[in-house]
Amino acid sequence: MSNQDKNPEQSPLTLREMLQSVLAAALGVQSGKNRSRDFSRGKPSHFILLGVFFTALFVVVLLGAVKLILHLATG
Repeated sequence: MSNQDKNPEQSPLTLREMLQSVLAAALGVQSGKNRSRDFSRGKPSHFILLGVFFTALFVVVLLGAVKLILHLATG
């Protein structure tokens, strides 16, 4: 049995946990418990990449919504 299996609190964060943390941080509702977990178990590079990806996706969705609304308004 590996060391990570014995102590799950020291295992690296899963993709799901990182996504939840990035989304919660973007909305400003990240709990202190999860924030300390992220700092102790997460890698900064993973959070930076997910944050940049989420921001780019957010901008693309906003641009698409604005274009759709303008298209429907000028119909």
